[in-house]
Amino acid sequence: MMPCFYDNGLQFSCTRCSGCCRFSSGYVFLSKNDILRASAHLGIREEEFLVQYCRQVDLGHDIRVSLTEKENFDCIFWSEEQDGCSIYAARPLQCQSYPFWPQLLNEKAWQAEKSHCPGIGGGKVYTKEDIDKIQELRHLDPLISLKNIHQDKTP
Repeated sequence: MMPCFYDNGLQFSCTRCSGCCRFSSGYVFLSKNDILRASAHLGIREEEFLVQYCRQVDLGHDIRVSLTEKENFDCIFWSEEQDGCSIYAARPLQCQSYPFWPQLLNEKAWQAEKSHCPGIGGGKVYTKEDIDKIQELRHLDPLISLKNIHQDKTP
């Protein structure tokens, strides 16, 4: 078997710097479980959560549901008063699994991300098994895809 970039594990400890939550546009794609967890945390119905905090993103091949952003590109849930995520206990899996995203799990991308994230390269050592389990969570909790809904409506 070919060696994997993270065979010997990777170090990461979130410093709660909020660099991944603020100041630049991006997407936080959601699963059904993400919506259930966040809406329950906020004490609102799922439909209300979708209307108040979400947007549809047309990726060409697919349409995904993402959290919205504030005008300054902060995540809708980043709070000055809380100095971080206002739904941290119920944050989406995408946020929970950072920086162990598939597109970052190669040496070049990991080093590039390290220049933006002070938590990469320090703190807890995540073993290959830990990282693989994090990857598996996404497969068990897939992102919402509205493509299939639109296809079903096609005559």
